[in-house]
Amino acid sequence: MRKSDNDTDHQDIIDEDLYEEIEDEELIEILKEERQKAYQKDKDEGNKPKRPFPKWIFWVIALAMGINVIAVIPQTYSIPAIDFLITSAKLSTDPTIDEYQESVVVIESENSKGTGFSITSDGYIITNHHVIEDKRQLAVAYPEQGLFQAEVEASFPEVDLAVLKVDGEDFPYLELADETAFEKDDPIRFIGNPLRFNGIANEGTVIGYTDLKDWEQPVMMLQAPIYRGNSGSPVIDQNGEVIGVVFATLRHQQYGRVGLAVPIDYFQEKRDQNPNAS
Repeated sequence: MRKSDNDTDHQDIIDEDLYEEIEDEELIEILKEERQKAYQKDKDEGNKPKRPFPKWIFWVIALAMGINVIAVIPQTYSIPAIDFLITSAKLSTDPTIDEYQESVVVIESENSKGTGFSITSDGYIITNHHVIEDKRQLAVAYPEQGLFQAEVEASFPEVDLAVLKVDGEDFPYLELADETAFEKDDPIRFIGNPLRFNGIANEGTVIGYTDLKDWEQPVMMLQAPIYRGNSGSPVIDQNGEVIGVVFATLRHQQYGRVGLAVPIDYFQEKRDQNPNAS
């Protein structure tokens, strides 16, 4: 699908900071506790504890549904939010997803957190401009390599992208597509740090392109469970290549709540114009 296939609706409401009205603290505590139980069980049984298949997710579903039914704590547990954790747990048993996750980083500064992903072995990282905007200090955490201080190498606020650089070598990285090409309803996967979790893999489909107010170029619309903290998540196609970067959500009149992603060829165009962008 090319950019001429635009879907424009000026009454849609963009949600740039990916705010999701969900009270997640109690859910997170339960998930952490049950995840630790599963980890300890695998360890006691002599199995490799890394990324165990989380049987506890079914208990979480039962608990959440029970609470919703009796309405003791209304709106505290979101079934869609639980679903995205279930999907992530299943995807994380796939060695390919496991490999992708190693290239996705947590970007922290002051009291904020976002997502980025490595694009070279020598420490270049893509994220959103709004993730690093006005930040004095930036720290980047790789799942395996650990924590690094990062510098902003290039920033393109007009397409909400930025490039960071950390010192080091032999970093895992994701391959970028030469252009953003897809058909409607093509499956995609994306990995990020939503809510208070890190390295959450999930899946969805591409709806198409849409025009946004104050944007000169159309952006991708995704039918996908995207939450706060997913800003900067790579959108990965069936070929294992990054075709977009998540930056916002949208309340669309036809499709409901959807994700928005910057097509990766916008970055390719900026990189051609700016040698500092890796």
